[in-house]
Amino acid sequence: MNTKVKSASSATRRAAVASVPPPQYVGPVQWRVLVDWLLADRVITAKEAQRTISRCSQAESAQPALVRLAAVGIERASDGAPMDVEELTQYLARRAGLEYLRIDPLKVDVGRVADTMSAVYAERHKVLPVQVSNSEIVVATSEPFIDDWVSEIERQAKRKVRRVVANPQEIKRFTVEFFALAKSVRAVERSGNTSLVANFEQLVELGKSNRQLDANDQGVVQVVDWLWQYAFDQRASDIHLEPRREQGVIRFRIDGVLHSVYTVPIGVMAAMVARIKLLGRMDVVERRRPLDGRIKTRNPRGQEIEMRLSTLPTAFGEKLVMRIFDPDTAVKDLSALGFTQHDAERWENLVSRPNGIILVTGPTGSGKTTTLYSTLKRVATDEVNVSTIEDPIERIDPALNQTQVQPQLDFSFAEGLRALMRQDPDIIMIGEIRDLETAEMAVQAALTGHLVFSTLHTNDAPSALTRLMELGVPSYLLNATMLGVLAQRLVRTLCPNCRAPDTDPASADMLAEAIKPWKINNHQLYKPVGCVECRMTGYRGRMGIYELLTISEAFRNLVHSESGLSALRRQAAADGMRPLRLAGALRAAEGITTMEEVITATPPMT
Repeated sequence: MNTKVKSASSATRRAAVASVPPPQYVGPVQWRVLVDWLLADRVITAKEAQRTISRCSQAESAQPALVRLAAVGIERASDGAPMDVEELTQYLARRAGLEYLRIDPLKVDVGRVADTMSAVYAERHKVLPVQVSNSEIVVATSEPFIDDWVSEIERQAKRKVRRVVANPQEIKRFTVEFFALAKSVRAVERSGNTSLVANFEQLVELGKSNRQLDANDQGVVQVVDWLWQYAFDQRASDIHLEPRREQGVIRFRIDGVLHSVYTVPIGVMAAMVARIKLLGRMDVVERRRPLDGRIKTRNPRGQEIEMRLSTLPTAFGEKLVMRIFDPDTAVKDLSALGFTQHDAERWENLVSRPNGIILVTGPTGSGKTTTLYSTLKRVATDEVNVSTIEDPIERIDPALNQTQVQPQLDFSFAEGLRALMRQDPDIIMIGEIRDLETAEMAVQAALTGHLVFSTLHTNDAPSALTRLMELGVPSYLLNATMLGVLAQRLVRTLCPNCRAPDTDPASADMLAEAIKPWKINNHQLYKPVGCVECRMTGYRGRMGIYELLTISEAFRNLVHSESGLSALRRQAAADGMRPLRLAGALRAAEGITTMEEVITATPPMT
């Protein structure tokens, strides 16, 4: 039996090598030819080549060769792992002597590339323009040995064509998306809506006479739907629609960084804003003052997504920001939030207390909302009444009784908290302590047996105590009610697919200098590299770093004597608090993030 197998394998190898096309190979890549190349280059074994040929022969399919081989699970010789379409595409690019490209839609000027050729032409030749400059057009293809279309494009566009090899599935997908989006935008422009949207009050009058508003035009509907699905697909946390003098700019915030996505004519953006305001049940006519609204929709996975809308009048029209609350990030356990075991245990002890005040501090966008909602979700059992007073309500949660502050009706945080006290609450969350009146009401709620959560804007945890005393809260009331303060920041995490050990001595010196007088032993720093999964940034996702202050008896004595902030920080550290920069450095030492991210996000230790 072994002899027969060896003989068959040898025959397969000889046949495969003999069938490898010469370098001047022309035409579409056939799956059998690709198998021969992989065998000849020792990417796969002869046995795997024989198995793949057998499987592909039994399952006839019209799929591209790369997709077909990936579907049957062709395995690498080096480790026996299956090769996916991306890896096979990279191999094909090397074989053809062309650059490989992972199409990043955030870096494609859709309107400009769609003008270089028609959708029909792109689909027929299975190509997709991805970049246009004054001198060249970069065109992605999955058939590197077919170039008869190049001269025609160069002649029409009056630019040189540079070919790159890309995943055939992505080419097919983005061809549909890019050209459909460009078509929708052009349709809105041609319909004349852009001139009418500028005077939307007139459109409202037309709408009253049973004529359709331009915000409901099919082109506008398609562009808005595309925008949302695109944002969900790209893991965006915020969508910005920003009017400029000549055009409107659409930007996504991904992992804390804004990316320009698309530019549209200013009238088209006005129609998009009007469409979104209608869906958010906002006053479409009112464009002179800020407005807030909400929209619920679904992501490509069918999950319900809630978006908070906020408009702001600018010099060139209404700016609209949509904050996306993904259900995957709405409620997390403490480890998923980024808590270390050291801080998670101490936080659990705090939130299980029956009464007192717990504060979460940090700048806007530092993840305070996620931490608070995740914590409230854990404590909101059937046995307790959890009520909130917020401005605005960040996320609707059926387990909570949520109330919106309305300053125009003289319904402030203090008034809302005063009303909540008559609602038999067990746990109260105040959106933010901004003034002495709200702080005094929070203290009174804690003194009367309630557990109170709130936020405050300070640089670190000990500063929260001095801030409250500056507002006018007596130190003895703080000592009687305060349980702890959590300060937090968000840092980008290294992409696990491409991170590499950082052996530069300067990085180790940066770590040591940043955390003096503390030291970290046996650490391994990593650095960002960049790959297709992280869009060549080296980072993917974010996590929280935390500084948790628990109020000890020694700390209360310092508060009572109104000691300085430096003394409070020293005592907090003695009680087990890890400063934000030290907490971040520990995460960098674990290879989760970098010291550059930690230093950028955290205040220096004093």
